[in-house]
Amino acid sequence: MNHDDYADYYLADILRTTRVIALVGASPNPERPSNRVMAFLLRKGYRVIPVNPGQAGREIHGQKVVARLADIPEPIDMVDVFRAAPALSGVVDEVLAVTPLPKVIWGQLSVRDDAAAGPAEAAGIRVVMDRCPAIEYPRLIG
Repeated sequence: MNHDDYADYYLADILRTTRVIALVGASPNPERPSNRVMAFLLRKGYRVIPVNPGQAGREIHGQKVVARLADIPEPIDMVDVFRAAPALSGVVDEVLAVTPLPKVIWGQLSVRDDAAAGPAEAAGIRVVMDRCPAIEYPRLIG
């Protein structure tokens, strides 16, 4: 897939069909973008599971933090990645080990690695990179 541009219907469909989001790189710091985006997604009715090994066992916005994706005891629809772009390939490897596979990997603003997206897409996972659901949701859904 070409990750330079996404059709509005593609992004809107992901946002409308997603229910459970694993937020990788979640921060308890309210000044961090991951914290603000997590709060936004919770307000929009998504179930958001924060993933951060340094915060495991604590809570962010009332949600228990897990250390890794494999620690999530329920199916995940989307993995929202708040990590540096070079870390995306490792996140993809972790995603590919989850059963059942999530439907979407969403890389936040500046999180793009086309080579890392390849294995995920080959496994049938939709990939969005360098976008923010907290920007796309109001633009596409209201």
